[in-house]
Amino acid sequence: MRIETMDVMPDHVHWFVTSDPTRCVAEIVNRLQGVSSRLLRQEFRHLVSKMPTWWSRSYYAGTVGQVSQSTVQKYIANQKGR
Repeated sequence: MRIETMDVMPDHVHWFVTSDPTRCVAEIVNRLQGVSSRLLRQEFRHLVSKMPTWWSRSYYAGTVGQVSQSTVQKYIANQKGR
């Protein structure tokens, strides 16, 4: 799994990820959320008691097919400041 593009927004994150086609979207999201949550908890230990969970269970996932990879990456880049 490789993060091609990432943009952190105040209330959500955009990740453009390439992965082995045998991995399902739920597994990819679960791994990304798990690793990032673990790293954030290590870096911001003082927030652990104030924020028992770092991610909601909901997410949106789309696949590249009807649009190109560059179109998706441009969309993510254009979300900054919104």
